[in-house]
Amino acid sequence: MTEDVAIALGRALLEATPATCARYGAATVPMDDALVTVAVDLGGRGYWGGALPDGAFDHLLRSLATSAAATVHVVVVRGTDPHHVTEAAMKGLGLSLRAALQDHGAVFSTKGAVRWEVGA
Repeated sequence: MTEDVAIALGRALLEATPATCARYGAATVPMDDALVTVAVDLGGRGYWGGALPDGAFDHLLRSLATSAAATVHVVVVRGTDPHHVTEAAMKGLGLSLRAALQDHGAVFSTKGAVRWEVGA
């Protein structure tokens, strides 16, 4: 069931992402003994990079990233309490997504715009 929720949320996120969003977002969250950094790219390529102490949350974020076509990296800088590490990661994800989804009025991509020309 958790995977289904992550997939549905990821698809909704993908559909709601404006073409003119900031695209990138990152946040570092301290939570008691834990310090976690999360970075996202809403550029259309699903990738999950990270490891959380709870396999269910690890799988949730992998499913979310894949279905949202988002790159999500979670780096646990330190932390011994699995609850604090996981909570910091989830809060970091929310803050990162908030930053990445901000509409900037312009498309932030060079796809199809960079060309290589060889002179004769």
